Amino acid sequence: MSGHEEILQSLRAVAAKQRLYEAFKHVKRNKGAAGIDGQSLSAFEVNLEVELSCLLLELKEKRYRAQPVRRVAIAKDDGGERLLGIPTVRDRVVQQALRSIIEPLFEPDFHPSSYGYRPGRSGHHAISKAALFIRRYRREWVVDMDLSKCFDTLNHDLIIRQFRQRITDGSVLSLLRQCLESGVMVGCHLEETVQGSPQGGVISPLIANVYLDAFDQFMKARGHRIVRYADDILVLCSSRAGAENALRVAQCYLEVELTLTVNATKTHIAHSDEGIKFLGVVIHTKYTRIQEKKVVTLKQKVKALTKRNRGAGLAVIIRELNPVLRGFANYFRVANCGEGVKADDELGEASTTLRPAQAVEEAGSAASKAETVGLPSSVPVHQDAKLV
Repeated sequence: MSGHEEILQSLRAVAAKQRLYEAFKHVKRNKGAAGIDGQSLSAFEVNLEVELSCLLLELKEKRYRAQPVRRVAIAKDDGGERLLGIPTVRDRVVQQALRSIIEPLFEPDFHPSSYGYRPGRSGHHAISKAALFIRRYRREWVVDMDLSKCFDTLNHDLIIRQFRQRITDGSVLSLLRQCLESGVMVGCHLEETVQGSPQGGVISPLIANVYLDAFDQFMKARGHRIVRYADDILVLCSSRAGAENALRVAQCYLEVELTLTVNATKTHIAHSDEGIKFLGVVIHTKYTRIQEKKVVTLKQKVKALTKRNRGAGLAVIIRELNPVLRGFANYFRVANCGEGVKADDELGEASTTLRPAQAVEEAGSAASKAETVGLPSSVPVHQDAKLV
């Protein structure tokens, strides 16, 4: 019996009190709303020992049953809706415990250019890798692929087949199947989930990465250079003809082998001279800039927080404004100023809007309330990235 099989045999690894406790701490750090039972994280924590003991017993006796997720719809930038499924706190704890066991089995062999929801990787790494392909290796023709409702259309049988390649324990696979088929509560109506993995579930990102890694490895084996962050996919090529071929190959595999749908309207081929939109920035041949809509959103948030008629005190404004500015600056530091494109060009109007807030922040500093936050600065492309 291999080491992996020993770890996963029966449910001993999942149904361990300490593992469940660590899983709860992780779930708590991520915060999140209540599921269909209305139980909040704080309410679960009040009776933590009892809750974990009950989960432990259910898992050991194989009586555990995942509850339906709660449907939540959030607006997308393009005017559509993204459907989320919020599991109960107890189900999130089980999913996190399960993920902590399974993820190490798959993580080391994931494609090196896959960056979404992986330990030690981020959107910054994905952006830098794409820029590296474009600028150092002259792969300036890019296939920008858009998958229609990727998380919602993952095939359950294919998911289990992918996991079965490394997991032989039927109980663990059964738990995975429960996560997928628990159903969704829409208002007072219960709907079956015959496909997809609910966005909002703790284990859903891992499921999607395992599912899409088959595509990543397929493209790698054929010499195609990709950068993927969850379901945002770029295929970087040296010529227009190469990009057209890569698009045909990728679309065929995604739709035939993985039963996903490539959005023909949004999927396109572009040259880096025009700019490649990816994860909130636009990557050009010689520089990276912030997408205009992100700047507009920032200005709207700042304007709302600094309105004269808000009736909020300086300390409140500072406390609310700092995370907005800090978050924007930290994320978009990956954008740089080069070849005639300056950060001031993108943020000029935003800077004007921010001046009153900066004055407020200076006043707050006198009262030990503020922390200065700078505008985004450039960062170099990762020099240690590999051409894969």
